[in-house]
Amino acid sequence: MRIAHLILAHNNPQHLELLVKRLSYGEDAIFIHIDKKVDLIAFKHLEAYPNVVFVKNRVKVGWGAYSIVEATLSGFKEILAANLNFDVVNLLSGCDYPLKTPQLYHQFLQSNKGKIFMEFELMHSNWKEALCRIERYHLTNYEFKGKYALQNILNRILPKRRLPGNMVPVGRSQWFTAPAECIKYLVDFMDSTPGFKRFIEHTWAPDEFVFQTILYNSPYRAQMVNDNLRYIDWSEGKPSPKTFTIADKEKLLCCDKLFARKFDAANHSNVIQAIDDQLDNKGEQLSVISA
Repeated sequence: MRIAHLILAHNNPQHLELLVKRLSYGEDAIFIHIDKKVDLIAFKHLEAYPNVVFVKNRVKVGWGAYSIVEATLSGFKEILAANLNFDVVNLLSGCDYPLKTPQLYHQFLQSNKGKIFMEFELMHSNWKEALCRIERYHLTNYEFKGKYALQNILNRILPKRRLPGNMVPVGRSQWFTAPAECIKYLVDFMDSTPGFKRFIEHTWAPDEFVFQTILYNSPYRAQMVNDNLRYIDWSEGKPSPKTFTIADKEKLLCCDKLFARKFDAANHSNVIQAIDDQLDNKGEQLSVISA
């Protein structure tokens, strides 16, 4: 089992280094996409790690824009171009952290070979609040004066949008773990279906549904498991999930997920240290979910 971790990051180089150290294992590789808006200088020291590769084709990422899909695809393409015969690709953010040792998540993924771990809810029934993301025109990915005024005009005069080919829209969290063959399918689909790509460019926050939708409407649907193996706390009701503190220690240490987000090593390093202590001292005794 050989894993390619793809990390999308834009800040917190201190935490990113902790994440790199914890993910480093065997022949696994860590591909890092740093937002093009950010100076690479603060992250350059990570090149000293032999298993780290910085994604060369960097993208300027905007919140809720198609650009984050572009950044992800850029990372996927570099992983595939490396020709290192990865079995699994694991998509992470720069503020994630493992809750299990590499040995344990390797064991889990080996025993669940071929399965795609991602969250997916049907937009037309279980995730209706997300329908406006695809039914309305969104110009979030563009930078020009008056774009929101134009967006409002388009949505007043034009009918609701529908995905090309009557595809069934599904999605939820953007983070997932999937076999490398599925990553190749995603890249090939986006490259060979320009109409779908144009449609997605005019949606909002497509990173949370585009890859799930492609795979759900493909021969890979039967391999999808509605669990992205991540512990994420949305209890604060904010646009972003809760940042874990030491108060979350017990929940994290008892969690059966493989990864969690989000963390802030600069301000809440003690909760990360608590995870490290448990992984280093009792790593092989931790429980792993069965799927």
